[in-house]
Amino acid sequence: MPPRSNPSERQRRLGLELRKLRTGAGLSGDQAGALLEADRTRISNIEAGRLDVSRNRLYKLLREYGCPRGSYFDGLMAMAQERGKGWWDEFRDVVAPVGCDLAELESLSAAIRIHEPLFIPGLLQTEDYARSVIGESEDDKRRVDRFVAFRVGRQRVLTAESPVRFRAVIHEAALHVQVGGPKVMRKQLLRLIEVARLPHVTVQVFPFEAGAYSSFSRSFGIFGGMLPELDTVHLEHPLNSVFLRDGGHISEYARMFERLSTLALAEVDPEAAPESHESADSLSLIQHVMYRL
Repeated sequence: MPPRSNPSERQRRLGLELRKLRTGAGLSGDQAGALLEADRTRISNIEAGRLDVSRNRLYKLLREYGCPRGSYFDGLMAMAQERGKGWWDEFRDVVAPVGCDLAELESLSAAIRIHEPLFIPGLLQTEDYARSVIGESEDDKRRVDRFVAFRVGRQRVLTAESPVRFRAVIHEAALHVQVGGPKVMRKQLLRLIEVARLPHVTVQVFPFEAGAYSSFSRSFGIFGGMLPELDTVHLEHPLNSVFLRDGGHISEYARMFERLSTLALAEVDPEAAPESHESADSLSLIQHVMYRL
């Protein structure tokens, strides 16, 4: 099989980790190739994500690189599992590779932390809300339908048999932006409350009164692997979304998220009795905005 020209984020990340382990072990590309009875070009392509490596060969490389058995070892082995095509591949006619990478990353994550300063996070959007957002930049109805179906498909990670742990800090501004009009927004805000009933979902609102910190940190997502060393940060941008894999960057964004969570209102607890809301919390603020629409 010839090397691929556009590897996925998963493939690039596995290759990056293998390169770090090889150089840490003091092995050259030629020496690593000899372990697989291959040349250095094959090792180079594996480390760039352009070629897959079988689980048997990966196991051999990890052992020869001195990687001890444990969560990191198992996490790398899991990244090399032969998955075939994911559900997201059927949307490649309209969704850019980075969007499919994001869907695959979500499906592989053990935990997801999202901060959104202006919109409701995609994994929590209703179809009508998503359609209104996407329709602002896309006129072709068929393409809009496909984009909406893709966004809704991503949400299955929250309802799977083993769902991802999900935390979101949403700025109060996102509750007020009239996406699709009052009717669409009422349904969307109600959806936030309903999804927060799931035991693995936490939703907090960052209020205007908490200051400007949320604006400075902008929109980002932290996707947790089997351990922090395999976490990935995603920065969404209209023209060029970015994945960050460096440990220093990941730690900084993790600190930012915890700061946001500390400054935000208490999480949505739909089961709490109304009289228990002695002070402002996320649920009461969402309900307040919803009732004013």
